[in-house]
Amino acid sequence: MSTPLAGQGVVVTGAGHGIGAALAEAFAAEGARVVVNDLDAEAAERVAARIGGIPAPGDAAGAEGVAALIAAARTALGRIDVYCANAGIAPGGGADAGPSAWAAAWDVNVMAHVRAAELLLPDWLERGEGRFVATVSAAGLLTMLGSAPYAVSKHGALAFAEWLAASYRHRGLRVHAVCPQGVRTRMLADSGPAGQALLAAEALEPADVAAALLHGIESETFLILPHPQVADYYAARAAAPDRWLDAMNHLQQNVEKRNVEKRSVEKRSVEKHIEPHLGEKG
Repeated sequence: MSTPLAGQGVVVTGAGHGIGAALAEAFAAEGARVVVNDLDAEAAERVAARIGGIPAPGDAAGAEGVAALIAAARTALGRIDVYCANAGIAPGGGADAGPSAWAAAWDVNVMAHVRAAELLLPDWLERGEGRFVATVSAAGLLTMLGSAPYAVSKHGALAFAEWLAASYRHRGLRVHAVCPQGVRTRMLADSGPAGQALLAAEALEPADVAAALLHGIESETFLILPHPQVADYYAARAAAPDRWLDAMNHLQQNVEKRNVEKRSVEKRSVEKHIEPHLGEKG
């Protein structure tokens, strides 16, 4: 049985692992022709081979990289019907994260979307159809303790997706912002104490996120929430921001307390192993 996505040309960035690989697999299962992009060339080729897709390894954030990817995809597919701006990074830290971390987060998490849209929109608007999928994260609706660059840039990604939908929906452009909380990927594993405290307990599999997106495409839904409870958190944030900030700050204090306790335990463990040797003579 054919599906609405059957035969469509799809590009997925950051598709060598995690959510991106799951998206590529889900689109291929629907009969789409999928270009698999990732900086990790071996991973891109491995996923493409598994799903019968087309590998297109390389940068998908910088202006030259985005242009090269879209050109290669058009050559391979004939035309691009769906573009999934999925690649993302989550550098840790706050205001002190450093200029390079802030610039990289903005470049990959926001400007990659802008650069792709700039090249895709003329064709889509002329045809009167096109679909832009932004992997945003619930951090774009809420925040992410422990990573200011990630939280801020994901808010930017959501704002750009909203702007695209508001500006071009009447001209056939469909936009989806995918906003999961924790997902069992390398990014979650590297998210540090704050990420683990907030996200690990309710983390989903990447395939769950892909299934949520397919359902959202079928229902033409802008905001894709694989964790439905995020809608309640988002509403609470808007309705009572100070109460929401108090709750988030309470979580931050808990994370800091756990860090202190962990360091104390580690110190005692080291001391326990050293003490027996303090009286030894060389």
